[in-house]
Amino acid sequence: MATDDTCCTIQPYFKIHEGKMAEFKAVAEQMVAETKSEPKCLYYGFSYEGDEAYCREGYADADGLLHHAQHLGPLLDELMQHCDMARFEVCGPEAELAKLKEPMARLSPRYLVLESGFRR
Repeated sequence: MATDDTCCTIQPYFKIHEGKMAEFKAVAEQMVAETKSEPKCLYYGFSYEGDEAYCREGYADADGLLHHAQHLGPLLDELMQHCDMARFEVCGPEAELAKLKEPMARLSPRYLVLESGFRR
């Protein structure tokens, strides 16, 4: 079944360095505040369990995701001083993922192709 949904999501999972939770959360809150102004961001937020964090992110399309990556690049660099990337996934329809592969190559994400579904 095909889909006409262009939504792209990224799922970064972070392992926070020992004793760095407060610093990580402070930068994460800055990232949330900055992302609110992005017109193609559908949702964005951090969840925590122990010393692990997950950022739940969705964008209208690949262009919205790329804008976000460029917009928050410096804050992401700051965040990564307090953690390691445990896992990183990018999900979306094949045509949108094709737009992301070169610009996101340095992050070595796992790509998952959306083949069917809908979005309201």
